[in-house]
Amino acid sequence: MATLPVRKGKRLEKLSKYAMTRTPSQSLSDFVRPPAVAGQFYPSDAVTLAAEVEGYLSAAKAGSVGKNDTSPKALIVPHAGYMYSAPVAAAAYASLAPLRGIAHRVVLMGPAHRVMLDGLALSGATSFATPLGEVAVDHEAYEAIIDLSQVCVMDEAHASEHSIEVHLPFLLSCLDDFAIVPLVVGRASAQEVAQVLERLWGGPETLIIISSDLSHYHDYDTATRMDSATSRAIETLAPNDIGQEGACGRVPIHGLLTVAKKNGLHVRMLDLRNSGDTAGSRDQVVGYGSYVIA
Repeated sequence: MATLPVRKGKRLEKLSKYAMTRTPSQSLSDFVRPPAVAGQFYPSDAVTLAAEVEGYLSAAKAGSVGKNDTSPKALIVPHAGYMYSAPVAAAAYASLAPLRGIAHRVVLMGPAHRVMLDGLALSGATSFATPLGEVAVDHEAYEAIIDLSQVCVMDEAHASEHSIEVHLPFLLSCLDDFAIVPLVVGRASAQEVAQVLERLWGGPETLIIISSDLSHYHDYDTATRMDSATSRAIETLAPNDIGQEGACGRVPIHGLLTVAKKNGLHVRMLDLRNSGDTAGSRDQVVGYGSYVIA
């Protein structure tokens, strides 16, 4: 197999403390997290994937109302299969144009779907592979949070997880030179998430992305009502109003909104739909919302 290009990004020379889940056959310089859901959630062919992502972004830009050049500090973006959620996700990613040459660190948090864990799990990988190339992991950023009791390194939590992976093709299409801080969120409090975000907050070089879908497997009308209520809670920086079934990433969303409010930021909803609007039946749908925080 041909060697994929590696996106540039800062890394620590000493990675030993982040290699606790690595097997003896894997060196500190060659551990690349392979794609887990390419060919399922999105195309595995690079040409097809690039064209599909560009199509979603172009449609989002064409459908946007007015022009907003404000640089986002954070995004909330859905993470389902592209045919279902990518039209909604693209609305958020289309807003990154002002950050193309500015954002070099992306803190990417997604809820755990495959592995039960306490706290937040980093990856020991040096990069994440995608059909469009490899995305470097910013191990330098780990130094800011690795001492926190709620943070661990657990490659098992990342191995089959889609909530981080599905965003990488969009990021590769929207940013020039960046590395990620991938965090899978398990059983954690909103305060623990907020503490991690505050340590990594940085300046305009740092972008925060929370990966989350909204309601799951309700009929269309019920989902619409639930998602509208969740969206109001997000837009008004009222995370305590997000119901238990309101969003699979409600804990990282809560943490983000807490820090955003503390920093005087505002939330704008860009798109709010569900799988009954984008693809599939309306008997059991999954809700999707995209938001920009600036």
